Amino acid sequence: MTDSTPTPPRKPKAALTAIGNRQLSPATMMMGHGYDPVLSEGSLKAPIFLTSTFAFANAAEGKRFFEGITGKRPGGAEGLVYSRFNGPNQQILEGRLSLWDGAEESLVFSSGMTAICVLFLTFCSKGDVIVHSGPLYAASEGFVAKTLSRFGVTYVDFPAGATREELDAVLTRAKARAQDQGGKVAMVYLESPANPTNALVDVEAVRAARDAVLGSDCPIAIDNTFLGPLWQRPIDQGADIVVYSLTKYVGGHSDLVAGSIGGAKRWIDPVRMLRNTMGGILDPHTAWMLMRSLETVELRMSRAGENAAKVCAYLKGHPKVEALGYLGDISDPRQQDIFDRHCSGAGSTFSLYVKGGEAEAFRFLDNLKIAKLAVSLGGTETLASLPAAMTHLSVPDERKAQLGITDNLVRISIGIEDADDLIADFEQALAAV
Repeated sequence: MTDSTPTPPRKPKAALTAIGNRQLSPATMMMGHGYDPVLSEGSLKAPIFLTSTFAFANAAEGKRFFEGITGKRPGGAEGLVYSRFNGPNQQILEGRLSLWDGAEESLVFSSGMTAICVLFLTFCSKGDVIVHSGPLYAASEGFVAKTLSRFGVTYVDFPAGATREELDAVLTRAKARAQDQGGKVAMVYLESPANPTNALVDVEAVRAARDAVLGSDCPIAIDNTFLGPLWQRPIDQGADIVVYSLTKYVGGHSDLVAGSIGGAKRWIDPVRMLRNTMGGILDPHTAWMLMRSLETVELRMSRAGENAAKVCAYLKGHPKVEALGYLGDISDPRQQDIFDRHCSGAGSTFSLYVKGGEAEAFRFLDNLKIAKLAVSLGGTETLASLPAAMTHLSVPDERKAQLGITDNLVRISIGIEDADDLIADFEQALAAV
């Protein structure tokens, strides 16, 4: 005879963030933060929630949720509404991403460029000026220079290693232009390390200059894709918003496309409102894949970083290598100072300048056997590409020359293969040059 007494419902547990006085590390919290198996039939891992809409307990709840979604009531949605706005997989992922950067909130998008475009559109109006570091990823720079310019938004740029004095001058010039155009300086947008040169921006100096010249109402955003989330935490240095192509190190397996932004609620809420209107939220399956990837991001990035150090030690001084743009071997004192203050590791993506020009660079790329000839970075496999002829092909030649994107610059992203095997591959490929 079976016991017919119903089992009382179990209550979800509060998120575990500490053991006694010990704050848990992000690497530990990636295994379950924001998810309780009690809510999903005891499933150890969160299921994929493939649904377009969510049922309300009652009409009053539906009204309250929509008040948050539409901004009629501050604080955002209190619950799940519709998958263009939010969903369980996306919200769990956003919570875990926030842990890595010390962000108050995060938002996920269908690609890194979707995140960047929605971010710019949120804060820019006609007559505004964007101040950005250079170089940027070609699509980011193109969106500012070509697309936003159609709507009366202009830009002023500065080199990645600019000093405090230089930054003060750039921001003062941008402020004067904005006033002439009837607008404001809408944003200071940084990319550090820069794609593809690995040049670093002094975020602390940018923050000090922003505060002195523009005030705190102008957000500082930074693309942290090359070193985040493990080797750099720009919010600690004074950035307001951190941007990622999650396709890269966070995804880490070259099998998805996604993006994110994170920061204080005051900056994230307006972006959320525009994402709600435009769409562009990440789909639940990709969010679920990223939750999987975050469990091993520290292991993958650490192994790739160790491999890169060994490979670059071999490449340094090779007779067919003109120079290396590797953060573990910086020759410029200014760049070394920024690295020492901002970074906890050199990363695994670097620039290799092959002696010669495009023909020699092509010969090197065409003879690689382990490394794959492909764009992107941060995957488990080693990738190599020629930015001037590929990712930055659309950048005008004069601009490429100004930014140091030469025909012999090969961008390499080291993976988690055996380091000695990679060295052997680079050795035979360089021998063919």
